Amino acid sequence: MSHRVPLSSRLAALTLVLGCVLASAAVAAPTATKFDPAMDVQGTKLQLNGAGTRYKAIFKVYDMALYTTKKVGSPAELLALPGPKRLQFTALRELPGTDLGRLFLKGMSDNSPKEQVQRHALSSARLIEVFSGRSKMLPGESFAMEYVPGKGTIFYILGKPQGDPVGDDEFFRMVMKIWVGESPADSQLRDALLGLDKE
Repeated sequence: MSHRVPLSSRLAALTLVLGCVLASAAVAAPTATKFDPAMDVQGTKLQLNGAGTRYKAIFKVYDMALYTTKKVGSPAELLALPGPKRLQFTALRELPGTDLGRLFLKGMSDNSPKEQVQRHALSSARLIEVFSGRSKMLPGESFAMEYVPGKGTIFYILGKPQGDPVGDDEFFRMVMKIWVGESPADSQLRDALLGLDKE
């Protein structure tokens, strides 16, 4: 007499297997966006440190790439690295501008001391203003944040700079902590940006 496994048990096992497959795919799958292997920022050549996809639940939100002057493999190394840096993004779904600005601000507040966030309130307000000023980013559209020592952070939408640079190196470290801080927006994306997903 054959022993039939209850349907609920089979469904639970299938769900577990599917979950593992999706999790591994999220880490290992290359980004849909083909990011350039190098980029010139104000006369300094930067290399692609890592790239990954931001997921919210099972949905892809945006592809993101980190460009640095040399390869780094940990948040501490990245935050201590001097020189220009660039964060490049490609929207993978419709992203309301106000939502982007609000989420960036929340990410900074979650990963930096309150007094530091308050100290850079004007620069943070400019970040929110840039993205909230656009009703939405459409799939395939790009935006970026670029830090140049001595000048500050420049925001780009569709390759065009949005006003003058703002903030200093501390402000840009706050921005980077949105993705590599102690409470990152997406831990798998953090590992991808630092090249840790390939180990």
